[in-house]
Amino acid sequence: MSRGVSLGRITMAYAVAIAAGYVWLVWGPDTGLLWLDGLIADLIATAIIFVASRLYRNSSVYDAFWSVIPSFLAFYWWLAAGSDVDAVRWWLMMAVMLAWSIRLTGNWIVGFRVLQQEDWRYPLLRARAGRFGPIADLVAIHIFPTLQVFAGLIPVYVVATRAGEPFGVLDVVAFVVGVGALSIETIADLQMRRFVARRSPGQVMDRGLWSWSRHPNYFGEFGVWLSFGLFGLAACPGAWWVLSGAAVMLAMFQGASIPMMEQRSLERRPEYRDVIRRVSRFVPRPPRNVSGRARS
Repeated sequence: MSRGVSLGRITMAYAVAIAAGYVWLVWGPDTGLLWLDGLIADLIATAIIFVASRLYRNSSVYDAFWSVIPSFLAFYWWLAAGSDVDAVRWWLMMAVMLAWSIRLTGNWIVGFRVLQQEDWRYPLLRARAGRFGPIADLVAIHIFPTLQVFAGLIPVYVVATRAGEPFGVLDVVAFVVGVGALSIETIADLQMRRFVARRSPGQVMDRGLWSWSRHPNYFGEFGVWLSFGLFGLAACPGAWWVLSGAAVMLAMFQGASIPMMEQRSLERRPEYRDVIRRVSRFVPRPPRNVSGRARS
């Protein structure tokens, strides 16, 4: 199957999923809670993508869901609430979200080759589950990430539906954090893509931003969700719970994503141990001195 046909089939699956969610929002029972309506629509769309994943025997059909759905939910909440929210705060937050969505989705498209291409982690999760592989596929690869992203959208919901406090300094900080995080992610991706195209066998990446952090892309991704949390906090001061989504993202990176990536890197490239000794795990900082000299 060609790349174009593969992308077309995935695009069709997403169109059906979004349409199914929209049908629920327009004609489904009214729960009286905008956030709950959005969550149900989100889960319905996730179910459609899960069916497509099973149909094509590839759970990576879900991968772009992470970056495509948030903007749809945000605009639905904003339009449905009809509240007098601060326009400057809303559009600055959405500028960060839309730029993030376009960058992440575009990055996925650039790396996509054929429909049979699947993230290496998914077969491992299914294999570990044994005969419960399909359940692990549904829960761990589809539903849990959907709930995780939805948690990250809690502050977005607050900004979209509550008039809140007037625009202030914290909004500026949130925007700067978001732009900075996006810049880190973008630069890290470009540097890694250039490295992969030119690397020699066994060579490890420890250049540019990757000489200051072993996972600058994850650090930048966390920064984006932290930015949304700060916008929510600016709209509703004292509501510490708007930062819970960013905390969930941080826990996932530190407890699951990074350990899996590091183990894979060590198995494939033993030289990566030297990178671990020199380079910060997550938060960027200058590399450590090893054997009396700095190496980067």
